[in-house]
Amino acid sequence: MTGTVPTSPLRARAEIDLGALRGNVRALRARLAPGAGLMAVVKSDAYGHGALPCARAALDAGASWLGTATPHEALALRAAGVSAPVLCWLWTPGDPWREAIEAGLDMSVSAMWALREVTEAAREAGRPARIQLKADTGLGRNGCQPADWPELVAAARAAERDGTVRVTGLWSHFACADEPGHASTAAQLDVFQELLAYAEKAGIEPEVRHIANSPAALTLPESHFDLVRTGIAVYGISPSADLGTSRDFGLRPVMTLSASVALVKRVPEGHGVSYGHTYRTSAETTLGLIPLGYADGIPRHASGRGPVLVGGTVRRVAGRVAMDQFVVDLGADPGDDVGAGTPAVLFGPGDDGEPTAADWAEAADTIAYEIVTRIGPRVPRVYVNGQEDSEDAGRRGAGR
Repeated sequence: MTGTVPTSPLRARAEIDLGALRGNVRALRARLAPGAGLMAVVKSDAYGHGALPCARAALDAGASWLGTATPHEALALRAAGVSAPVLCWLWTPGDPWREAIEAGLDMSVSAMWALREVTEAAREAGRPARIQLKADTGLGRNGCQPADWPELVAAARAAERDGTVRVTGLWSHFACADEPGHASTAAQLDVFQELLAYAEKAGIEPEVRHIANSPAALTLPESHFDLVRTGIAVYGISPSADLGTSRDFGLRPVMTLSASVALVKRVPEGHGVSYGHTYRTSAETTLGLIPLGYADGIPRHASGRGPVLVGGTVRRVAGRVAMDQFVVDLGADPGDDVGAGTPAVLFGPGDDGEPTAADWAEAADTIAYEIVTRIGPRVPRVYVNGQEDSEDAGRRGAGR
């Protein structure tokens, strides 16, 4: 089923190609080691693409698990009718453990306080909690340190014996898998295998063991184990230019961000543009006003550098990005076909010469993950090649 493109013009839109997303999931699955499943990570509203439509498309294409950061994200999927296995991993004291247990979610446990809270919630719910023990193998964020692993494993095994939990997974996360040959990756893999062996010797029988993220999914088959967690790659963006481009991996960017030019006007030589007059026209020229700004997620750090395709030519942001708008210098003769209402494409797959999210990341000295994830709620998500049939159904937060 193909989503409809709205007939009325929009100030701005983020077109989400669910057909491309399904193709990305299939391409990623083809790279997995034999026997490994694929988790599609849909945290942060599916990296800005819309959690529910993207979750459904990923499952349609063969993803066997979904992943979220917070339990609230996972519970929203359940409330929308998604019944597939979902792992949520970023917990704080007092979070909705009981609701997650009753929804059949898998919950990550990295410390004794979390194990205590989840077992208490399981007793209240009258059913065992599905938990996955996370090890810190070197990333230094969430996860149990190797020195504390024996205590956590022993307590989790005891909770299994008394029927309050079922340890469904053992997992960790790479720090530098997006940097080819980085010594920490092999070191983390060694530590993970040691911690797996310890837990399994203690009697833990997990359904899944996983450490691989998007870059490892693409380049490290020895790290695939039973499950691979793919985030940014699902959305068609390469995790790192050092690994290769999206096209190199058979991936297609899912989001195309565009806007209608709001105003075109002639200005004289020496005219200041936007706050601070960091840009002044070098000759009489034509300016185009683009109705997107940092309130919509356009990075202010890309002022003077962000690329935009207007009238068949890639222009650069002229002056500073403001809260709601920015300006491009269209040149002395932009052509008769450039005026108010002309499409301005900030990024997309690059098929028609438009910039990509990676180009904006370079302009803003950041990563493409941030570019797509930060696109804000004023920008409607319009779904094509999928199950969403209007921009209203796909606005940010649909299904929440």
